Amino acid sequence: MKRSFERLLSILHRQTQVYLNCSLKEFGITSAECSFLLYLYKNDGATQDEMSCYLYIDKAATARAIQSLEHKGFVIKYKDQSDKRFNRIFLTDRAKAHKEEIWRRIKRWGEFLTEGIDQETADVVINTLEKMVEKVESTNFTKTLEESRHGICKPSGRRKNF
Repeated sequence: MKRSFERLLSILHRQTQVYLNCSLKEFGITSAECSFLLYLYKNDGATQDEMSCYLYIDKAATARAIQSLEHKGFVIKYKDQSDKRFNRIFLTDRAKAHKEEIWRRIKRWGEFLTEGIDQETADVVINTLEKMVEKVESTNFTKTLEESRHGICKPSGRRKNF
């Protein structure tokens, strides 16, 4: 029986979470927190709102993840000096010390997924997924989601790789 595209994406997403939870357990980092750390490794000092919008995660979930990372000693939260409504999130020395190893483990997962797949096929998959993301980002249903579920940001087209 052929599996649906949606089911295959779901399997990959869930197995990625399982891998990350297992692989990063020794650091005390969950798959949910990992995305925030990866974003901060490239954008140290970002606001919680910036992270929510980029990661497509509602503000409440972002606040919980940041609070957890702060409690674990990976980030420090400061009020933005020019606009006190925003919190800026900075990596601690502890987070910086684990940066290379965390990235290495993330890369290992990608290598595992593409092992045995030729570069041409991998490029086709990446290009196809990029087109799908572009379609989702330009579709009006995000406005409907934004209106019905406060805290979810409309894609801004400024998405970039980690």
